[in-house]
Amino acid sequence: MQIAIDKEELKEVVKEAIKEIIEEEKMESFLKNIALASKEEMEDISKLYGKPAKEKIAALEEEMEL
Repeated sequence: MQIAIDKEELKEVVKEAIKEIIEEEKMESFLKNIALASKEEMEDISKLYGKPAKEKIAALEEEMEL
């Protein structure tokens, strides 16, 4: 089975795939470098800001037309 694809179309497909891979790697690297909060740090945060509310409140809400 053969698939015919124009050179520019192939170039765009490869370019998009590479962009996706780079974004995934950047996100993975970012998440690996976030330090976890120690128990003491979490206690300090709770003292400063209190416990999280049970009800979540949206920080930003937008409507979109489809």
